[in-house]
Amino acid sequence: MKFAILAPGKIANSMAKAISGIEKIERYAVASRDQERADIFAKKWGFEKAYGSYEAMVEDPQVEFVYVASPHSHHYEHAKLCLEHGKHVLVEKAFTVNAQQAEELIRLSREKHLLLAEAIWTRYMPSRNMIDEILASGVLGKVTSLTANLGYILPHVERMQNPELAGGALLDLGVYPINFALMAFQGEVKEVHAAAVMSPKGVDWVNSMTFIFEDGKMAVLHSDMLAQTDRQGVISGDKGYLEVQNINNCEEIRVFDLDRKMTACYQVPEQINGYEYEALSCIKAIEEGKVECPEMPHSETLRVMKLLDGIRRQWGMVFPCEES
Repeated sequence: MKFAILAPGKIANSMAKAISGIEKIERYAVASRDQERADIFAKKWGFEKAYGSYEAMVEDPQVEFVYVASPHSHHYEHAKLCLEHGKHVLVEKAFTVNAQQAEELIRLSREKHLLLAEAIWTRYMPSRNMIDEILASGVLGKVTSLTANLGYILPHVERMQNPELAGGALLDLGVYPINFALMAFQGEVKEVHAAAVMSPKGVDWVNSMTFIFEDGKMAVLHSDMLAQTDRQGVISGDKGYLEVQNINNCEEIRVFDLDRKMTACYQVPEQINGYEYEALSCIKAIEEGKVECPEMPHSETLRVMKLLDGIRRQWGMVFPCEES
């Protein structure tokens, strides 16, 4: 399948490395608003074509499947451009700026019968099924609570600070603790309580979120773009608890009993870099004629976007692209 990358930034390099090891994917095209940048990326990763505009790339009839790696603020515009030109699309997280944009893209993908998937890599990794199996085994007993955090020192990253690019910790980092909680506790979220430390430009630097689920479970979540956190996820029950080392790219899962004694330790399979799982899922779905990936169906993408919208409303955080 002829694969293309729209916007060859840092994360696009990670995807290019991953697909380099997948036989079913042909590194065909890359597009940037800067021809020289596209040329450099294409040469580095062995892409056949390099375009100096996104429009030129999607007009290439040979392009079949596009990975959208532009800033959050432009995901809607660029994914829509691809869909309107008959391309299957994998959109980097956060999927869009808000749920309204997500609904429109999902409608368009279904109308045109094209795959549309969100590249939240933790949904596709083997560690997800490993955690599910541990929870289903009953070794933790009745599970009632969960904590998860993700933090990196990122104040120097311009897009993270810029409201025009839908910056802040929530859409870039907070989506990982949120998705971790929703994968482990799959019931409906009844209440959300959120707080944030805002930057002078009006984006969240640090945030905390508490989800209360309909069945009484609670998830306490945190993301931070000013500090390094332990990136740990802990799921607790009345017989023990498990620890996930690095919720952003699971390295190890440890299970503990009521004496806090480790009773099991699970290693995740070796990987190229983790991005290969979402690419492989998309290829399989396209081959099967599906418009969504089972690991991250449209309903879950939309659920996350609605939660993000609700959290931002609590803070009064509105991006310029949403103002009318």
